[in-house]
Amino acid sequence: MKAIKNKNIAIVGGGPGGLTLARILQMNGANVKVYERDLNREVRVQGATLDLHEESGLKALEVAGLMDAFNANYRPGADKLRVVDKYANIIHDEHGADGGSYNRPEIDRGPLRKILLDSLQPDTVVWDSQFVSLDEQDGKIKLDFKNGSTARADLVIAADGANSKIRPYITPIKPFYAGVSVIEGAVYDSEKASPRVHELLNGGKIFAMGDEKTLIVSSKGDGSLVFYAGIKSTETWLQDSGIDFKDKASVFAWFKQEFTGWDNIWDELFENAEPVFIPRPQYCMPLDQTWEALPNITMLGDAAHLMPPYAGEGVNMAMLDALELAQHLLNNEFENTRDAIAAYEKTMRARASETAAMTLEQTDSLHSADGLKNLVAMFNPEG
Repeated sequence: MKAIKNKNIAIVGGGPGGLTLARILQMNGANVKVYERDLNREVRVQGATLDLHEESGLKALEVAGLMDAFNANYRPGADKLRVVDKYANIIHDEHGADGGSYNRPEIDRGPLRKILLDSLQPDTVVWDSQFVSLDEQDGKIKLDFKNGSTARADLVIAADGANSKIRPYITPIKPFYAGVSVIEGAVYDSEKASPRVHELLNGGKIFAMGDEKTLIVSSKGDGSLVFYAGIKSTETWLQDSGIDFKDKASVFAWFKQEFTGWDNIWDELFENAEPVFIPRPQYCMPLDQTWEALPNITMLGDAAHLMPPYAGEGVNMAMLDALELAQHLLNNEFENTRDAIAAYEKTMRARASETAAMTLEQTDSLHSADGLKNLVAMFNPEG
């Protein structure tokens, strides 16, 4: 670890990517702190379950020595998918004896974060640390946080997600709009609150498709579900729509108009959701992005290569970034951090570009007139 010997490393962002990087670096004797904006580790983790892939997310956990913990916490069967039409007719079903031999083990975000947090040395994560700005002082990087605290480091890694505040210090390149907007909602105690959808979900996932729209539903281990309604739209649609995303009636009215003709089973989701919905316009980084490597700042995950979620690669890419960045920083072939970072970023960009191209194709396919047919064909290539 010649490149980072005696260096203080600051990771900004305590998601799966940042925590995986911290774990692997600490295993090898590096001095690491993680700065996370959440107030504490008990804050509820939002979002759907995560399916980890053998060549990326699971590979990173293996190197991190955390597969036993993962196997004790993942949810068998949560990867089982039902593809349905807008009337809730099942077109493809992975439940049952011949439900497919896919290996996409699912784990809720909360348990995955707990596994990673528990693997770190005490006080590695500094909570309530929302990044504001940085500047170089006396050969160090000074980090300023919203709560008035500061920190100093020799190396800063941006793991702060889609709206990264550190990325602009590395490159001015911005993402482009991918043509789809999503509204996210959550239903607690779905068995009681949305019984018909809960039964159809059967502890797994639903992809409902029709009219160039998608409705994706995922079960969670705490008895709740999350859902994502996706539509093709202009980039300014969310601002122009007039929807009050904190008012359930406003969002439900939008859904009934936008998804006209869809079966009333889906009404359960919007009628019984938590009152605050999250609008998510989908963006993607340019596939040909490049920049000059810096000696003391780099990035991983969505901060580096934001893309839509329709190929399930986001968390896997972030965790693989973490693994590869750690390996480069720990590789004694690199005399300094700039060389290690440059080699990592070159590999990362090439890999991300290929994945993003595939993701954009999938996003367009799912939101096309033949979206349902295309998805079923993907699972049944021989017809």
